[in-house]
Amino acid sequence: MSVAKKSSKYTNTKWHAASVASGIFLSRIFGVIRDSVFAFYFGNSSAADIYRAAFRIPNFLQNLFGEGVLSASFIPVYAKLIAEGNEKEADHVAGAIGTMLGLFVSIIVILGILTTPYLVYAIAPGFTGEKRALTIVLVKILFPGAGLLVYSAWCLGILNSHRKFFISYAAPVVWNISIIATLILFGRSNGEYQLAKIVAFGSVVGSALQVAIQLPMVFKLAQALHFSFDRQNHHVKTILKNFIPVFISRGVIQISAFVDNILATLLPSGALSAFTYAQTLFTLPISLFGMSVSAAELPVMSSALGNERDIAEKLRARLNNGLRKIAFFIIPSAVAFIALGDVVAAAIYQHGKFTHQDSIYVWSILAGAAVGLLASTLSRLYSSTYYALRDTRTPFYYAVIRVFLTIILAYGASQYLPALLHINPRWGVAGISAASGFCGWIEFILLRTKLNKRIGKTGINLSFTLSLWGAAIVGAVLAWMVKLQVTHLNPVLQAIVILGTYGTIYFAICYLIGIKEISFLNASSG
Repeated sequence: MSVAKKSSKYTNTKWHAASVASGIFLSRIFGVIRDSVFAFYFGNSSAADIYRAAFRIPNFLQNLFGEGVLSASFIPVYAKLIAEGNEKEADHVAGAIGTMLGLFVSIIVILGILTTPYLVYAIAPGFTGEKRALTIVLVKILFPGAGLLVYSAWCLGILNSHRKFFISYAAPVVWNISIIATLILFGRSNGEYQLAKIVAFGSVVGSALQVAIQLPMVFKLAQALHFSFDRQNHHVKTILKNFIPVFISRGVIQISAFVDNILATLLPSGALSAFTYAQTLFTLPISLFGMSVSAAELPVMSSALGNERDIAEKLRARLNNGLRKIAFFIIPSAVAFIALGDVVAAAIYQHGKFTHQDSIYVWSILAGAAVGLLASTLSRLYSSTYYALRDTRTPFYYAVIRVFLTIILAYGASQYLPALLHINPRWGVAGISAASGFCGWIEFILLRTKLNKRIGKTGINLSFTLSLWGAAIVGAVLAWMVKLQVTHLNPVLQAIVILGTYGTIYFAICYLIGIKEISFLNASSG
């Protein structure tokens, strides 16, 4: 391969972002289908609450050691070695990190299983009796699967550094399929509590399949890969050094998620499962648009060579371009959640044991979360820029501030605000999501302000942002008018007509006013 072709391959982030987006789209669509099937069999029941709470503990392990931490510490070092042509050293480093990660995670999984009863006290203090007992059983079943998913994140780090984005982000499809198949095969012949156990085993099988589907490509790309405990290697030391602050940062964020869960378990039955249903929808645009751009940019930013001024200029250009792309998709997503969240929730979940009232309930949580949707997504790209600069501490400090404020505001909003407003306490769960969204803006402002001092002014032009908000609001108003005319249709058809109208109007307005990001829809161009 010529230098020119290789350069094109490694810097065409429009194509890379499209690959990430395609992979994430498939995995998230299957994730939505999984939740839809889950809602059919469990609804907003006590068993649904139990499964959601149980999954939170092993999911903590996955998120703590997985994609976020490895992306911030491993990819910048590994990708730079690849960019410098030192692939043998890169593979040696990957093997060493894989070995240490496997040992550490194995110990954590064993300890987690042994201490599960105590962990359940921490995440679900509102669960007692049979509800608590089943939660303990499910956590023990799910823990090994979480350990496997950590290795899936290690595979992702290697594949992303080689710009093989699609397979790493599409791999969760097989995990989702495993759970969907388990629900369909055993859903009608088992009670909700027994089915929850069976689905937990299906999740572990899916975790193993998710790793297995990536390994052939990993071994093909990293041909010099061998596993060792080489802790003396300079690059391994750098990764471990960067790993610690990111590990703590992710831990703080996960603690925030645990607090959200704890607060939800203190609310009436169904609050936790509704919160999780809403999270599935809320994270869809973050993953599809925010992660696709951030994941594609991180290896390229990390590979930037030159003096400090040259690197700052390259990072600033890539960051600003990425921010515009993210805003183009996230702003209409936020408006849709606020104005049309009931339509979205009903189309996906409203069948079986999931009622129209449950859709309204999920909508309230979605609307609260939408307050900080743009900030949370843009912050991902800002954090990636810090990681490319080998600075993992600044995002950590600001994450601590955000989490601390979120805990305080979420507690007040969920425990006291409903009483002040004289509404049912169950609506306090919407206060949790709104508090998190508000604090997301604080973190975003802190990240942007500090980075601007370091590499120069970054951000999105105000007129561009207002144009997007205006187009989205006009689209939402007209979609609402359509909504009033199609109340006789079933939820899926309503969503097709209403959201189709909304999307068409938004993109049409953007095209007419000359928003250049409309061309991003044709990601393979350029």
